[in-house]
Amino acid sequence: MSETTFDLNPNPLVRHLCKPPSEFTKADIIRYIEENHIEMVNFRYVGGDGRLKALNFVIQSREHLEEILSTGERVDGSSLFTFLEAGSSDLYVVPRFRSAFLNPFSEVPAIDIMCSYYDKDGKPMASAPENIMRKAHQTLVEKTGYAMEVMGEIEYYVISPKDPLYRANDQRAYHESEPFVKWEQLRIDAMMAMAQTGAMIKYSHSEVGNFSDDEFEYEQNEVEFLPTSVEDAADQLIIAKWILRQVGYKYGVTVSFAPKITAGKAGSGMHIHMRVMKDGKNVTLENDRISDYSRKTIAGILDIAPSLSAFGNTIPTSYFRLVPHQEAPTNVCWGERNRSTLIRVPLGWVGAGDMVQKENPREKALNKDLSDKQTFEFRCPDGSADIYLLIAGLCVGARHGFEMENALEMAEKTYVNVNIFDEKHKARQDQLAQLPYSCKTAAEYLRKQAEVYKKYEVFPQELLDGITKKMDDFRDENLREKVSCNREETMKLVRRFLHCG
Repeated sequence: MSETTFDLNPNPLVRHLCKPPSEFTKADIIRYIEENHIEMVNFRYVGGDGRLKALNFVIQSREHLEEILSTGERVDGSSLFTFLEAGSSDLYVVPRFRSAFLNPFSEVPAIDIMCSYYDKDGKPMASAPENIMRKAHQTLVEKTGYAMEVMGEIEYYVISPKDPLYRANDQRAYHESEPFVKWEQLRIDAMMAMAQTGAMIKYSHSEVGNFSDDEFEYEQNEVEFLPTSVEDAADQLIIAKWILRQVGYKYGVTVSFAPKITAGKAGSGMHIHMRVMKDGKNVTLENDRISDYSRKTIAGILDIAPSLSAFGNTIPTSYFRLVPHQEAPTNVCWGERNRSTLIRVPLGWVGAGDMVQKENPREKALNKDLSDKQTFEFRCPDGSADIYLLIAGLCVGARHGFEMENALEMAEKTYVNVNIFDEKHKARQDQLAQLPYSCKTAAEYLRKQAEVYKKYEVFPQELLDGITKKMDDFRDENLREKVSCNREETMKLVRRFLHCG
């Protein structure tokens, strides 16, 4: 590839090295550091709380830099994961060179690199969420011949001092622009920083949620990404959350990914889009309809959807968002262009490739197959999700669907083409399985469906035990009913989980 191929890439390493991140080597990283006077290397990795961690190195010499990048470093696993005991908790963090990026915030020029966990024997740590995700996807490919690409949408609230000027109508801020929304520039600054780190961004916009109380204003926004490999998709979501918080801190406001900020207002989700891949081609559609491969994948995910909540909806306030007759789904079903379903197949440009030519007669009609744009969307996860385990679980569900004898029959039975929350369709709603209503019930479903996750040794039992215990310990089986009319108790919970994930 020529140098001009990379001229518009927002990642400084890609522009300088003239190669895609997938081809980065240790020598490339060292060359970039030397030629751009970088003074620090930061290792980044995710702890059990889902947040990005940091290990900082001041570069002492070329030999020191070579050693850091060649060996990784030791960390205390018991301080990062609650299921590891202090007596045998030493782990290695090993850098993945393709993930290197120029830190957009550091006052000292620094390169950050995402890392994977390895155990004492120099093997990938079996219970590390990132390694579980990798194994889940590898198993999907090995057992079915099909791969999956994914991307996420991050919804979040910006909480700031009340501003009386140019107020948007309550819960009517969808795609609103300045000055009726106040934090568009924060979102744009964050997008530019994300792009610099290598994130593939689709777009961003203000979301429907907006409200105020006596002191603060709450404004909901969203950033959506483009489909990519499961590993890169997970990393870009995790890094994006870190960036949004960093930018919010610099603006002096709070950014929260909490599923529910208060009662009666829009909650925040973290929807995951998927597409089924075969030999590098998107096969989500076949003859302009949802393919049997996709239907099997959807059926498998729906079959284990109640237990997937243990990875995607991990705190009590997750279940304040997942309530009937609101936009967040509660019924285990799927549909096309239907936002009341758990899995939605959005518009996919089928038969609509010449719209731009119609509006711009000087342009030629776009005679191009646009089926590669088609995805389907899992709508119940929120910002509390363990992103690695959630994507791992979706890969398990896809594999499970290919192995189910009745997958296509189940896909047919769970297809819904009406607003399932409309009272006149209650009979249809009663035919469908329901998502959990608490952490406690999510844990119960995970125990019941554990064998699907453990098959082919993808999810270790010790990790599933740790998750179910954590969910049980919330003791929240009747919490939603207890606090539903008590604003003070609701807000205590909101504040407790404001910085989830």
